[in-house]
Amino acid sequence: MAFKKYSSIFTPVDLEILQRVFDQLCAERRLSLKDREQREQLAYEVIQAFENGICDEVALRRLFSKRREAMAE
Repeated sequence: MAFKKYSSIFTPVDLEILQRVFDQLCAERRLSLKDREQREQLAYEVIQAFENGICDEVALRRLFSKRREAMAE
């Protein structure tokens, strides 16, 4: 997950959380490395949510899992 576009400073713990959530959501959505644009958009959205105060790993994952389910309906 490339963070060069983002100006916030993340601690090692923050990065671990973001990476785990990102990896889990990519697996759930079946996004492979070739799905670059979708992965970048997902990374952007996860980071935005984190910067806006949703710092709990489970809450982040649920936010985007529910969003995916709602979009599918």
